[in-house]
Order: sequence, then structure tokens, then C-alpha cells
Amino acid sequence: MKKELVSEFIGTFILVFAGCGAIVVETFTGALGHAGVALTFGFVVTALIYTFGHISGAHFNPAVTISFTLMDEFDKKNLLPYILSQIFGAILACLFLLLLFLEEAKSASELAYYGATIPRGSWGQSFGFEFILTFILMLVIYGSAVHGKAVKSFAGLAIGFTVGLEAMFAGPICGASMNPARSIGPALVSGNIESLWLYIVAPILGAVVAGVVFVKTIKCKNQEECSI
Repeated sequence: MKKELVSEFIGTFILVFAGCGAIVVETFTGALGHAGVALTFGFVVTALIYTFGHISGAHFNPAVTISFTLMDEFDKKNLLPYILSQIFGAILACLFLLLLFLEEAKSASELAYYGATIPRGSWGQSFGFEFILTFILMLVIYGSAVHGKAVKSFAGLAIGFTVGLEAMFAGPICGASMNPARSIGPALVSGNIESLWLYIVAPILGAVVAGVVFVKTIKCKNQEECSI
């Protein structure tokens, strides 16, 4: 179990360091653009799935872990250790970003709160976006990495492309978190926690609903059905 938790910790650290780091660098330099930030998230997720997928399952996201657990795709006794590893990895990544940009003497707000997800409009709008975005992402995860007939060697590309796509079109509105750990890290380090509940509740609900839809309508009911 140790190697799985280490993989989740390191993987979430890299995801948040690269993704939130891209947001900070874009805010500071203007060199990446919104598309560059979205692609960074998509690329790093793809790379991490192929790096750690065969070790820990490459969750890096409490919403994914919770959905897998409730759908009996993951051992319940590992739920809390996985989530804690993910959250601690995200927090450490943002602490490194804080340290790396200390010499710039910029405030947290000037550095986009170290990549924190903040609603552009109303909370209701961002809640709806986060719910739907995570539902789509989780459905792709189930369909490409869990389904009995899936070509699992392409799961990393499917999931990474989905993250990049959703970050590309929805990021300017809601931040396109789809991941409570990714939002908890920068929120706690920057102290901007006002909207944090939204980025915890909405992704979890979206991932769980996707799991129910997958199990009830898409998942193979038996081995014979998966072999057709």
C-alpha cells in the first residue's frame, strides 16, 4: 500500500505544481495564454496516468477515488489514505510555488492566489459548470479505463484530452477544477477559501452521478457481454 500512497502523493504534487504553476507563470509573465494553461493541465494528466496508472490507478483526485469507492471499483479501506495523500501532495505543491515566488515580493492576489479556483460569476453558475465538467470527465474515466471492452492503453490520452478540453472552454468561467485536491491546495496556501466548498462538493457530486450512470447503463453486466 505504501507505493500506492506515495504514487498518489507525488502524482498530485506534480499535477498541481505544473497546472497551478502554469496559472501563476501566466499571471506573472503573460507568456502562456489561457490555451497554454489548459494544455499544461491536459499534458501533465496524460503523462501522470502513464507513469502511475499501473501503480496506484492514477486517481490524483478525491472525487475520482470517492466515485470508484461507491461504485465498488476501489477498496473502501484505502479511501481515506488516498484522499489524504492527494490533499497533502496538492498543499505541498502550492507551498513550493509560494517559496519560489517569494523573491518577487508579489501578493497572493497578484499571483492568482497560486492557482486557486474562483468563480467568475455566481456560485450557482460555477457549481453547475463544475458538476457537469466532472460528470463528463468521470464518465470518460469509466468508459476508457474501467469498462471491460475499453482499450485501456489509450485511457491516458482520452482522460488528458478531456481535462485539457474542459479547462480550455470552461476555465475562464469557473476555473475548471474537477478536483477537490487541486482546489484545496492553493486555497489553503493563499488563504482564499471563500468559494472552496463549491470546488469540493460539485466535483464529488458530478463524479458520483457519473459512476451511477456508468454502472446502471453502460457497464458490462457479465463477462459474456464484455466479450461480444
